[in-house]
Amino acid sequence: MSGQTVSLVMAGSGGAGVVTAGSLLLEAAARAGWYAYMTRSSGPQIRGGEAAVMLRLGTEPIASHDDCFHLLVGVDWQNVGRFAAEIPLGPQSLIIGDPGEGETPEVFTRSGAQQIALPMKALAKKIPDGRPNMVAFGAIAALIGLTEDVVVGVLRDTLKRKGEEAIAASLAAFRAGVEAAADFPAVPRLPAGKADTSERWSITGNEATGMGALRGGVRFVAAYPITPATEVLEWLAPALPKVGGVLVQAEDELASINQIIGGSYGGVPSLTATSGPGLALMTESLGLAVAAEVPIVVIDVMRVGPSTGIATKSEQADLNIAVYGLHGDAPHLVLAPTSVADCLFTTQWAVHLAESLQTAAIVLTDQAMGQARAVMPRAAAVSFIGQRERPAALAEGVQYKRYANTASGVSPMAIPGMAGFMYTADGLEHNETGTPSSQASDHQAQLDKRLRKLTGYNYGDHWADITGDEDADTAILTWGSSAGPAREALARLRAAGHRVKLVAVRLISPVQPEKFAAALEGVERVLVVEQSHSGQFHRYLRAQYDLPRQVRALHHPGPLPVRPGAIVEHITQWS
Repeated sequence: MSGQTVSLVMAGSGGAGVVTAGSLLLEAAARAGWYAYMTRSSGPQIRGGEAAVMLRLGTEPIASHDDCFHLLVGVDWQNVGRFAAEIPLGPQSLIIGDPGEGETPEVFTRSGAQQIALPMKALAKKIPDGRPNMVAFGAIAALIGLTEDVVVGVLRDTLKRKGEEAIAASLAAFRAGVEAAADFPAVPRLPAGKADTSERWSITGNEATGMGALRGGVRFVAAYPITPATEVLEWLAPALPKVGGVLVQAEDELASINQIIGGSYGGVPSLTATSGPGLALMTESLGLAVAAEVPIVVIDVMRVGPSTGIATKSEQADLNIAVYGLHGDAPHLVLAPTSVADCLFTTQWAVHLAESLQTAAIVLTDQAMGQARAVMPRAAAVSFIGQRERPAALAEGVQYKRYANTASGVSPMAIPGMAGFMYTADGLEHNETGTPSSQASDHQAQLDKRLRKLTGYNYGDHWADITGDEDADTAILTWGSSAGPAREALARLRAAGHRVKLVAVRLISPVQPEKFAAALEGVERVLVVEQSHSGQFHRYLRAQYDLPRQVRALHHPGPLPVRPGAIVEHITQWS
């Protein structure tokens, strides 16, 4: 990106308050006129354990972390070394630690970063109800150029329910940190934010997903809580009743998807949210939705697998099960947002497509995107609201053909209770009226119909985000959360004189061969960027599309994200 940024980490043991302090810092940055991107990392414990918040603040919108962090503040060092691979440091970095909480882990010091002692716990003890995390907050604010007047407003608004004493204690600890950092070595300091009359949002990917569902018309949600998708449900639970909707916490994932199939069969756009283990349980019922042509949306906030894997970390390895996991020939939609902001648009579009095409749609986000919080410009409203095709009145004596073999493949769908429009809807193969059938001709006709309605639909330009040079000789192909660092790499490469374009695929299935070929016209080299051990996206692209002869893959398993610099290095060496 062309604007100025500073990258920092706050880390400590569970209960040290680093997530709280990081959230306050993000809010203060927003009020200062800056943009922000924040992710968090934690151990697999349900309670306690180490935690870290990673923030990047800047003068322009931010979609990913940088290659290296400028500042690491350890409120304490209890097991924080476990995050070392997620917190790249270098000689230009600054580490601030509390000397009373032990030595800085060697895994950080060998980076060559400069180290400074800050007795956060001792300073906090001098203040009634003072807290070390607020001392750390003050030191960070002083270093990056965040003014006290902005912080005062944030603390007052955040802590007003706790009373004036809590506010005063936090402010005193904050000021102690500011004073202590007066002579600390410099880190990048951001200029005062520009006056901005446009409204900004502070939103996570999971919250944006929930908002996209509402905007798309979803009014029934059934789900079972699972990390890292639970926040989608927590956001929707109070929001749905405001628009006449209902959320049910089901007893498990099997119940969740079967309930939304029932809700949708009854005419209400329906959705569930889960993660990889839950999606695995839902595959049989996804096939039922495809066979019965009942529109549903399943949000999969991916985490590290297989099995329980690492529940609190991110990976893009559910692609195979999302695309291929249903038994039989069961064509369905698979979509993936390309940013925190795009979680809103892609989810809304998925609801629109599922309703319009009467099929199942899987939306793949991930922990990094879903739990990341971004300060960004307000998302524009779009008019995607799914509308099912309804049957016209029947002539006397004419039987309703729920699965009529139409040219588009989409058949009018009646709502239960409409007089004269009774039909059977289940997982058995059927003829046009819905009557179960084992005849080869009926099976072939329905297979063709279910495929045709997806492959014959015009998805427009939304199938991918395409940016960069029209005459590029090199392309970066990516998807999901890997699109953020790829966008930054694209900007760096173009600034250095490379002719490069980025294709971030939003509609993964069904494939779009003609549009894909047009996007890569003239391209000689392709770098496929993803976060999976086996290169699932790379393999999928090779199987589905004609790629240039020169193709390289940049992929690795979670929990480590792809960094912009690695993409730049690959393409620079290639060129």
